[in-house]
Amino acid sequence: MSVTNLPAQFDVVVIGSGAAGLYAALSLPNHLQVGLITKAKLRTGSSKWAQGGIAAAIAPTDSPDLHFRDTMEAGAGLCEPVAVQFLVNHAPEAIAHLVEMGVAFDRKDGDLAMTLEAAHSRPRVLHSADTTGKAIITTLIEQVLERPNIHVVAQAFALQLWRDGTGHCRGVSILFEHKIQWLTAGAVIVATGGGGQIFAQTTNPTVSTGDGVALAWRAGAQLRDLEFFQFHPTALTKPNAPHFLISEAVRGEGAHLLGFNGDRFAFDYHPAGELAPRDVVSRAIFSYLAENAGDPANAHVYLDLSVIPEEKIRRRFPNIIRMCAEWGVDVFSEPIPVAPAAHYWMGGVATNTACETSIPGLYAIGETASTGVHGANRLASNSLLECLVFAAQLRHLAPTNTTEPLPHPPLLTLDQHWAKESVKVQTIRADLPLLLWQSAGICRERQILTEAIAQVADWQTQLKRMAMAQFLHLEPGQVMQLNHPDAEMEIRLYAEVCNLTDVALLILKSALWRTESRGGHYRTDYPETQSDWQVHTLVEGENLRRSPKLFPG
Repeated sequence: MSVTNLPAQFDVVVIGSGAAGLYAALSLPNHLQVGLITKAKLRTGSSKWAQGGIAAAIAPTDSPDLHFRDTMEAGAGLCEPVAVQFLVNHAPEAIAHLVEMGVAFDRKDGDLAMTLEAAHSRPRVLHSADTTGKAIITTLIEQVLERPNIHVVAQAFALQLWRDGTGHCRGVSILFEHKIQWLTAGAVIVATGGGGQIFAQTTNPTVSTGDGVALAWRAGAQLRDLEFFQFHPTALTKPNAPHFLISEAVRGEGAHLLGFNGDRFAFDYHPAGELAPRDVVSRAIFSYLAENAGDPANAHVYLDLSVIPEEKIRRRFPNIIRMCAEWGVDVFSEPIPVAPAAHYWMGGVATNTACETSIPGLYAIGETASTGVHGANRLASNSLLECLVFAAQLRHLAPTNTTEPLPHPPLLTLDQHWAKESVKVQTIRADLPLLLWQSAGICRERQILTEAIAQVADWQTQLKRMAMAQFLHLEPGQVMQLNHPDAEMEIRLYAEVCNLTDVALLILKSALWRTESRGGHYRTDYPETQSDWQVHTLVEGENLRRSPKLFPG
């Protein structure tokens, strides 16, 4: 149910309303009072854009062992075997639960239909046409709104996590309805999605600004493998059009990548051509454009669907047909102009299979978390599955009562606004994605990374000196009423840009730290994969370090 009068205390607060946050709220025991915080409205996260589907080894010709093998191979030596085994073993029950809840997956002859995607050895990707994420999200939202114990707090921005005197996470401050206030809870679950908005070209929605990772890091949580960002090879590339993702499943069904002369250039870079792992295909397109386009930054190649039967295209990809037509591309008579775009962040807040972070009482799930499932390169369609399998473990959550009561200082009323500061914040917001795309995009190099680190660090310093910085460091229990009509918008923009600069700087430092190429991280000055780098990058405060080696390479 939606909140009318906001309670000050919950048993559990969930920050984020994508598949991970919604499923987590539904998985929590029904006797718990749950606050579900979303910074926009429901239905605005990345999950609903997931087109390809959700992977699970449920066909007679498939097995969890094969799914395990494919995931490990895609992860380029950095997947945690225990986490991957956990994922693939729990996949069938996750799918069964979705079907039971009413998700309308496509069927063939009465059975669940499955398709093949890149780097999968078997057809194991379930889908609902090409709007699988939307089908799942719609069902989960309906279930959430029916639960009287789940209180949806929409258009609320999380600013700061609260840790009590014992170090436990006990709540969060939020900007909501022109007021900054604290919500206390026995546990906080961060499920805010990814951070694709740090890049100029991304398939992610505008809400994907790395908020949960930044919140957790500022609170002292351990982060992991932030340098590994997956760039989807085929995003619609037209002037003024959004970088709409053209699903991996299109190539899985047989579509060809074509160069300027109609050549299937991907085979020049990998024997699997269009069906090579995503990072390989993205670099193939990047390299092809660098070698053949006058201005590779604005160039594109083509995705030709003409080899797929028209009936199958209409049945499997109606949303792609519609979106392309909206931007003047008829997929039945011409190829789709495509280029890579930032898509999925493999790194995040380090967690175990119980979703626990290094901070007691703080949990992370979905793209915000680093569970060890994706390693250095996510296997296609494992992300929705990861959201569900790991969020389901929260059914065992038994949050402790808040032992340290919040003080109740007098309400502070603010009539001020920060027009001059906001102009500078807007400038940083516009410049940062361009800088990150050029420095930490598909290909990276020491000098460019170093220069970018200096620039982002300077922006970070400027932001910390602004008057609005006080709202990210409120005393627990402090409540502020914002009476100026522009104040909420200005503080929200400021907080979001702080999150972006924080995660951008951490990604840049992690990319500079790892002097090799592996999975989604490619260094032109260190193009080979090195056995001594088969380790995680751990971020603890301002420090980076290697974890012990996972397993023999």
